Amino acid sequence: MKRILAAGLVLAGLTAPLAAQEVKELNFGFISTESSANLAKSFEPLLKDMEKAIGVPVKPFFVGDYAGVIEGMRFKKVDVAWFGNKSAMEAVDRSNGEVFVKTAKPDGSSGYYSLIVTNVDRNDINGLKDILDCSKGYNFGNGDPNSTSGFLVPSYYVFAMNNVDPQKCFKRVVTSNHEGNLLAVANKQVDFATNNTENMSRLQQTRPAEAAKIKEVWRSPMIAGDPIVWRKDLPADLKAKIYTFFMTYGRNGTPEEIERARAVLAKTSDGWGPFLASSDAQLIPIRQLELFKAKMKAQNNDKLSADEKTAEVKKIDAQLADLDSQLKKLPAM
Repeated sequence: MKRILAAGLVLAGLTAPLAAQEVKELNFGFISTESSANLAKSFEPLLKDMEKAIGVPVKPFFVGDYAGVIEGMRFKKVDVAWFGNKSAMEAVDRSNGEVFVKTAKPDGSSGYYSLIVTNVDRNDINGLKDILDCSKGYNFGNGDPNSTSGFLVPSYYVFAMNNVDPQKCFKRVVTSNHEGNLLAVANKQVDFATNNTENMSRLQQTRPAEAAKIKEVWRSPMIAGDPIVWRKDLPADLKAKIYTFFMTYGRNGTPEEIERARAVLAKTSDGWGPFLASSDAQLIPIRQLELFKAKMKAQNNDKLSADEKTAEVKKIDAQLADLDSQLKKLPAM
């Protein structure tokens, strides 16, 4: 733990500006996986403990979609944020963000799964073959375009790999957050929808009656735990305090303090354990998915000539090879 903290503190110093204005308030952004009221209730104890630890007021920042948090960080209205991997990638690329820790479960594991779910009464929908039957005129609940589990992962593994365009296949495609999609499935407002294991667990805790009406029909490969991202240009001393808080919370202190912090984490989101150190490297598999999608799109683009397709695919393959090389050099995350 001491080595991890030391490395993190050095990183914080290297990536922060040499001279920075004093931060009088820290805005913590939240992707809109569910209603703002539910998010506020879930995260308030953690933010209060963070505020006490770093000595700066910490205010929650809520907006109606993922893009709002990404743009909030870009325009310095958000200083630290809880993202999914896809939205974290956008924040890193567009908003001067940097991954520094990721969420984990109480048992220390980190990761979750994208799902497609339907109503438990739907005996006709039990797997991918049923989902991809375009003759049925299904109504599909998709996720936010910046969601990893609600959009990117199923877009690739379910639709791109099977050469299916949801907009052409289904009668109607509606977009909502994770909570909205689960409730739409429970209330039979859509035939099936994207989601993830974290939000299913969350619904089982908050609305067990609705959760009991939902069944899983597809599960993705594992996705890395949710990244926590800060703005690179935060003052070095503040970043050091933030990093120390996340990496010691639920680990350091008296037995009573550790027990209390772990109880707070267990009631945060779908139930977390102590955070794990991370970096932008955890986003490489997400970048690969985006490039795989782009490659398939280019290969199936009838508007491109054979030479144009070859050139585009060659360009994407080079990017994929570079990412693969980077991934092989990294220790297991």
